Amino acid sequence: MSSLHRNKDTTRDEFIFYSKRLMRLLIEHALSFLPLKSVTVETPQGTTYEGKRFHRQRITGVSILRAGETMEQALTAVCKDIRLGKILIQTNHDTGEPELHYLRLPKEISEDYVILMDSTVSTGAAAMMAVRVLLDHDVQEDRIFLLSLLMAEMGVHSVAYAFPRVRIITTAVDKRINEEFHIIPGIGNFGDRYFGTD
Repeated sequence: MSSLHRNKDTTRDEFIFYSKRLMRLLIEHALSFLPLKSVTVETPQGTTYEGKRFHRQRITGVSILRAGETMEQALTAVCKDIRLGKILIQTNHDTGEPELHYLRLPKEISEDYVILMDSTVSTGAAAMMAVRVLLDHDVQEDRIFLLSLLMAEMGVHSVAYAFPRVRIITTAVDKRINEEFHIIPGIGNFGDRYFGTD
């Protein structure tokens, strides 16, 4: 799937299809790290089954716009009645620093497990700002899961160093970024390929 996803000749429809497949796998894997408690349920045959269930805490999805929003559909497909928030962070082209432009988080997010979604993470600057915003809203660091389809090694190290208790979950880590901060070998501009924009 990664080969098809990264191939420059992959059509937009195929790119979206494989993106969605990878997102679903990524989210399913991330959910396996949530704390579980033992439960006993009665089966339709009148027998009992010893299983596991997620603790009563809520899960909230927060997407880093615009490309992180593409992961929301996969999240809502596997998490019933999940709450969603959005953060828009853009890089100031003069300073090279990330700037917060828009924020909408659900009320009482401080007790939630937060699935923070961005399609790609290169330097980690936007992801770190998003984590900082969540921490400023009293979300516990060890309850934040950063999910990304592709990350650069630099981004992984930056986030992990700044926030060691944030769980980072990705499908692939590439070694480097170029002068324009694009991941190499990468997948190109994810948002442009997914939305069909230039």
